[in-house]
Amino acid sequence: MVILRSIAFSLAFYLATTLIAVFGLPALVSRRAVIRLAQGWANVTLWLLRVIGGVVVEFRGLSNIPEGPALVAAKHQSALETLALVTVFPDFAYILKRELLWIPLIGWYLSRSGMVAIDRSKGTRAMAAMNEAAAAVIRDGRQLIIFPEGTRRPPGAPPAYKLGLTHLYATLGVPCLPVALDTGLYWPRRSLLRRPGTTVIEFLAPIPPGLDRARFLDTVQSRIEGASDALLAAGRADLNARGHAVPVPMRDAPTP
Repeated sequence: MVILRSIAFSLAFYLATTLIAVFGLPALVSRRAVIRLAQGWANVTLWLLRVIGGVVVEFRGLSNIPEGPALVAAKHQSALETLALVTVFPDFAYILKRELLWIPLIGWYLSRSGMVAIDRSKGTRAMAAMNEAAAAVIRDGRQLIIFPEGTRRPPGAPPAYKLGLTHLYATLGVPCLPVALDTGLYWPRRSLLRRPGTTVIEFLAPIPPGLDRARFLDTVQSRIEGASDALLAAGRADLNARGHAVPVPMRDAPTP
């Protein structure tokens, strides 16, 4: 039954995404219109996920979100948080790889919405370009979302934070909002499976600007990893009680 529901959700998701992308083309007239369209698409997807896939997304710590511009550092386990975070922030921008702009239709929306696209082939020049684009996002009062590890990681995998986050924190001078989650248990990466249950995205206490880089990295990593580990433990217990066994990565596996 879980497999059938997962397939049904995927079909409904791709159909809804295609229809919204095609009929939403008039939104390309303005950046804000594209942002609103993206939020509508994300809400539709979360509704389909709940109704068809049986997966409910619970947001915690919403009161921790600071007013105005902010640097949002989120754990990345699944495609789910990419779209779920869209529904929370009023004027968001993602840091993403330039290749995503080449996707038909979707790339048009990403370009028009003012995302920060990075050409990783340019090395140090890419960092300068990212700084300029990120600073423009912050000047506009927007929320800049970055996945510090750069790519999706299996739930419980050892952290692999990259230097881009600390560089942006030191450069932008705005609060950093850490985000913990357990989405990879319910929407695993590289898998069609959607495990029914309640997944949690938790906004932690913001880190004020002004810390030195080493102290900031230690603070943000310990907060995100500690909170995510707690959510993963609760999520695994919930899924096990429902009869859905979840593999345990090496970091979380009990020692013999």
